[in-house]
Amino acid sequence: MKIFKWILLWQILVASFVVLAQSSTTSATQTSRSQKQQVQKQPPVNDGERIFTQNCSRCHNAPDGFSPRIAGSVVRHMRVRANLSEKDAQAVLRFFNP
Repeated sequence: MKIFKWILLWQILVASFVVLAQSSTTSATQTSRSQKQQVQKQPPVNDGERIFTQNCSRCHNAPDGFSPRIAGSVVRHMRVRANLSEKDAQAVLRFFNP
């Protein structure tokens, strides 16, 4: 009778591991799907950030923030060096001060 109890306990234990393994695989698949959905839902990068990345980031890191007065001076001076159009300069200015 003791052997029957051990066999039954062993079967229950194995069945529990199988169920647990299946649920963790399903959970990992759902997590992977939700991560893909989050990547697809990211908002597009604004024009100022894109222009900064294409032109300014060759020499500069993105600033934490400028006052509007300093940002205007920086953009005016760097517009000439980076050959930015007025429209691009305004977009970068909005990126500095949203």
